[in-house]
Amino acid sequence: MDFDLTEDLELLAQTTRSFAAERVAPHAEEWDREHRFPLDVVKEAGELGLLGALIPEEYGGSGLGNLAGSIITEELSRACASVGVTVSVHNSLVATPLRKFGTDAQKEKYLPRMATGEWLGAYALTEANAGSDAANQATKAVADGDHFVLNGTKLWITTGAYADLFIVFARTSLDDPKKKARGITAFLVEKSTPGLKVGKKEEKLGIRASSTTEIVLEDCRVPAANVLGEVGKGFRIAMDTLDGGRIGIGSQAVGIAQACLDSSLKYAQERQQFGRPIAAFQAIQWKLAEMATDIEAARLLVRKAAWLRDRGRPCSLAASMAKLSASTMANRAAEEAVQIHGGAGYTTDFPVERYMRDARITEIYEGTTEIQHLVIARQMLNAKS
Repeated sequence: MDFDLTEDLELLAQTTRSFAAERVAPHAEEWDREHRFPLDVVKEAGELGLLGALIPEEYGGSGLGNLAGSIITEELSRACASVGVTVSVHNSLVATPLRKFGTDAQKEKYLPRMATGEWLGAYALTEANAGSDAANQATKAVADGDHFVLNGTKLWITTGAYADLFIVFARTSLDDPKKKARGITAFLVEKSTPGLKVGKKEEKLGIRASSTTEIVLEDCRVPAANVLGEVGKGFRIAMDTLDGGRIGIGSQAVGIAQACLDSSLKYAQERQQFGRPIAAFQAIQWKLAEMATDIEAARLLVRKAAWLRDRGRPCSLAASMAKLSASTMANRAAEEAVQIHGGAGYTTDFPVERYMRDARITEIYEGTTEIQHLVIARQMLNAKS
């Protein structure tokens, strides 16, 4: 087993790290404080190729795959978790299902624009009563000639106010509500489509520089040619896509945790107590050692899941394990980082308070910690039966 990254992936990691250090990290605190989405910097990431890592070369991307996407998300999230999740959603939740399930015409129309960042993508699955119970979709799509008419409201849509292309899930089997998952269809909906409106902007605890909004569909007419995959087969697309999304959020969590460790190492060597740096005390050394070990373990789980997905092998179990491990670890790392910083860590003078706020969401979106436990347990139990 080779744990070394390929030359292309090493170069990608270095390029992303440099971009994050120069164009993202210096502004992350300001963006967070002002709740400001850094559209210009996200577009720069597109120009650099960071929005096309999962898009084939024939459509203008690099085709480097899920491991590349994981590296990009980790490095960006180390500087700013809001930028990290914006890029992760674009890559894993929109570009990937379009690549895997789209028609040639759909891919030719949208993927080149997404590869460069000309267009940003958003994933519209969640509703008021369809969170963990994702199959409980209330948004309806009614066939009308060569169009479908969509009505409903989607919640907590990342990049909602700035996305150009939405993957929207809606119920097309209206005669039998018991069908649930079997009656859902995925649609490609452009921002300019009449009837699609950006609703409430969410004011959040963390990842404040990412755009999170409602998406309201009122008699939104979508061409039948914009069905993604097959009518009635949308839930399968949603679940396959979430495998990639969980790898992305696991990567985000690792990036946040690495930022916590970076800040803690620096502070522990600078802060003096009892005549010496607090890094000289065993209590602090143990915290740092455990943080570093936990981060490395989670990173390996995330990269294994990405490696499996790149090879077309089953990865649902690995993705859930990676997401569970990385998200809970990131919250522990953030708590320890604040503790190491002491009173200073509870102020906005140091970034660890932002890391703690940002880390919290990683246990909620793309499937809560509780859902990951269920997924992992059920897969193990089914394998034994």
